[in-house]
Amino acid sequence: MGNSRLLIENYAGVVVVTFQDSSILDMAVIDQIGKDLYELADKQNKQKLVLDFSNVKFLASQALGVLLTLHKKCQAIKGNMVLCGLRKDLMKVFSITNLDKIFKFFPDDAAALGHFKVSVR
Repeated sequence: MGNSRLLIENYAGVVVVTFQDSSILDMAVIDQIGKDLYELADKQNKQKLVLDFSNVKFLASQALGVLLTLHKKCQAIKGNMVLCGLRKDLMKVFSITNLDKIFKFFPDDAAALGHFKVSVR
């Protein structure tokens, strides 16, 4: 993946994707992020995904569509995707759109990895 928008790390079979941008608002950026994320499920068959939003301050609603699609792709390969590190105001976006019922959220990557029975430190 040739861009630095996503930092992708693998811990014992769990892929942690850290968003590098503090604002994910631009459609072109969202499309690119979407392509990279879908590839993890579609091409690499990664079943355990942690999306780390700790750097993100602003998120366009279009990005939620990408997350939903990724969620469906994960389910299709019997996978599981969780989100972590969301700020309170970002969390609001998820609750307003009822997506807080769909996704699992964790305070940080260590907690998210714990969900997959992986310990980092």
